[in-house]
Amino acid sequence: MKKIAVFCIPAHGHTNPMLAVVRELARRGDEVRFYSFSAFQEKIERTGVTFVSCDKYLPELNAKEAEKLKKVSTTEMTIQDIRITAAMDAFMHDEFTAFKPDVVYTDSVCFWGKLNAWKYDVPMVVSTSTFAFNQMSSSYMKNTPKEIAGLILGLPRISKALNELKTYGYKVKGLFALIQSDNQTDSVVYTSKRFQPYSESFSDHYIFVGPSLLTDIRPNKSHERPLVYISLGTVINDRPDFYGKCIEALKGENMDVIISCGESVDRSSLGALPKNISVYTCVDQLDVLSKADVFITHCGMNSVSESLYMATPMVLYAQTNEQEAVARRVREMGAGIDLKDDSVAGIRDAVRQILNTPSYQKSAQACCDDFRQCPGAKGAADFIETAPHNSDGIDIISDLKKANVGLQVGYSLFTVLLASILFRFVPIKYLWIYIVLSIILSMPINKLLQKAAYKRLARTKLHQK
Repeated sequence: MKKIAVFCIPAHGHTNPMLAVVRELARRGDEVRFYSFSAFQEKIERTGVTFVSCDKYLPELNAKEAEKLKKVSTTEMTIQDIRITAAMDAFMHDEFTAFKPDVVYTDSVCFWGKLNAWKYDVPMVVSTSTFAFNQMSSSYMKNTPKEIAGLILGLPRISKALNELKTYGYKVKGLFALIQSDNQTDSVVYTSKRFQPYSESFSDHYIFVGPSLLTDIRPNKSHERPLVYISLGTVINDRPDFYGKCIEALKGENMDVIISCGESVDRSSLGALPKNISVYTCVDQLDVLSKADVFITHCGMNSVSESLYMATPMVLYAQTNEQEAVARRVREMGAGIDLKDDSVAGIRDAVRQILNTPSYQKSAQACCDDFRQCPGAKGAADFIETAPHNSDGIDIISDLKKANVGLQVGYSLFTVLLASILFRFVPIKYLWIYIVLSIILSMPINKLLQKAAYKRLARTKLHQK
């Protein structure tokens, strides 16, 4: 029997995948303490584990901070995570001293889980609620200039807050060590190797268990007319304008429509509903998706995983860069299309396209079959109980970093050699143009060379196996 300390941030999308895993651990007789918040207490306790409240350590937020968090500001989320870690320090000292966990199972962005595992030298398994992101798979994340600028401007605040944590005895290696995936950390990822971008770049410290869900429901699409389900998740869902356009687009169509609008939207503000459309504050999403033929979704990882687990193709309406990454992968798998035009006509056309093109349902079914063959919660529980793990074979990312150094040196030598030849025939006054072009071209050329190096390393790893 193991003693397992579980940590997660106060977010449904991060908590939900951990529930089936902790239920399995409790079923096996492991002693599990889940450090979370009152909004999640009921669902955590239903799994049979001990809930430990951390509500009093949540900081008071001013209006500006609350608004930034609502907009999923990376800087603000990081600052608040650091503040919570500091506030919990004495409490965590008492807990780790008394409970003496054998393993820490913590969400990937839950700083107080990671930092306390490091501080007390307890083996750690990271729960990754979206894709695992490394040097290669992070190419799926397209940050806007505004987001990049916000992170850069916020770095001094983050660095100052991290330095303050050192006074509590935490082993702070820097921001990226806290948030990035690396090939030395045991990690559970709730998707399949097939769905994870660049899955071969991750070491044996990773296990891809597929969607972690508390359900035995299977897809059942046998109904008289199509069912369309619409939800924008639990965070950025205050969109009465969008729900209104969906209602206008799909009223009178030969289909049934279910909208889950969340608690931020007053249902009465949507007016009288057509006979074929129902609006709810919340629904049993897995049950609805098991019957749905189309899902209009914000592309949160949980929602997409549940949709594909129930063989439901999607109309993709991503709201954040992380959701854009998930949407891109769905498109690549052929299981959905982007909602490029969110007008009434655009919504109607997108739904019709999914319904009238059998290949989308076929691709969603293929993802469903793939997900259901994954080791699931039982595989995740095995992995946690036997942590820490060793990794055999090639570490592609480590080798790629070494290759990148050689590529950059080679490119620099090439540009110098070319310049020495070129400027025998071209006036030296044009040297600045050459330098600017060399700098501009360096990024796309290095990307192409990196991809070639990656393919070579991936083939080598495949042959070793």
